[in-house]
Amino acid sequence: MKIENTDLDEVLLITPEIFKDNRGYFYESFNKRKFEEISKKKFDIIQDNQSYSDEGTLRGIHFQTQPYAQAKLVRVISGQVYDLAVDLRRESKNYCKWEGIYLSAEKHNQLFIPEGFGHAFLVTTSHAIVSYKVNNDYSPEHERCIRYNDPKLNIKWPLDNFVLSHKDKQGEYIRDDISYF
Repeated sequence: MKIENTDLDEVLLITPEIFKDNRGYFYESFNKRKFEEISKKKFDIIQDNQSYSDEGTLRGIHFQTQPYAQAKLVRVISGQVYDLAVDLRRESKNYCKWEGIYLSAEKHNQLFIPEGFGHAFLVTTSHAIVSYKVNNDYSPEHERCIRYNDPKLNIKWPLDNFVLSHKDKQGEYIRDDISYF
């Protein structure tokens, strides 16, 4: 397992070691001991989620506030997405900065997004199946959504036309007068 830092503190790109032969391939998609040893971060998975989306679907920018903030480990099982993490920690030097990385089934790469960050992804192939492991329960009353086109973030999405849920269309703009974390 190879773990690389991104431009945002604590957001990590993970690439597994893949073993191929004439039958196909095998890889370890997650190993708690190795992850924590290499990353120096504790990550206790309590839920594993999966979504299917068609091309152009944009999900996010989602996060949960304390005490239900979630860290996520995101990977693509089929297709490709442009995966995005946004630092929402007001005291961080990277507040309102974002990192976008292509995750694909072909590359088998994963993105670790710690608590305190918003998360979104945009499907850039005909479809994508995305799996993400989280370390805290889902709590509807702690769930928040930041608008995908918030001018404060100025995100450069790789596509122009999006398929959005009603909830994502109604996302809020970042407010500096409140602390999300």
